[in-house]
Amino acid sequence: ERLSDYPVVMLVKSDNTTAEDHTPWASDALQEAFVSYVEGGGGLLVVHSGTASLRNLPALRALVGGAFTHHPPRCPVTVEPAEDHPITEGVEAFTAEDEHYMMVLDDADADVFLTSVSEHGSQPAGWTRRQGTGRVCVLTPGHTVEVWVHPSFQTLLRNALAWCEGEA
Repeated sequence: ERLSDYPVVMLVKSDNTTAEDHTPWASDALQEAFVSYVEGGGGLLVVHSGTASLRNLPALRALVGGAFTHHPPRCPVTVEPAEDHPITEGVEAFTAEDEHYMMVLDDADADVFLTSVSEHGSQPAGWTRRQGTGRVCVLTPGHTVEVWVHPSFQTLLRNALAWCEGEA
């Protein structure tokens, strides 16, 4: 019920209650609530660990359009924005120590606007998709403070929030 109070919701949490309590929180009913929220016009921004449990959450995985599979140990990861996308406007490529998320992109029609590259290869690191009248955006960087305080990542977050709200 509370989702409808917000134009955009950020999902940055894997499906465990706390670091110590690994009880799942994303019930089937809660997954369906997210789907209904987006289909009804809500915006969903999924950042980093918000993708981490999607392999086991079919409704959320379908809504997001993909899932995290694993990551190697932290390493230098270069984040490369695509040109001419509203979410990458004002964003320059940057490199930071981070977890390089390996992703499965299920939605062949997703609009990939960001790529991450490390010694472990290249991965989709940001994409958008629409469902119903709502919008979904995914950003996979973001495990370390170094990433969150980087000006380009902060611009990505602002632009992604605006896009999810329908302003971009």
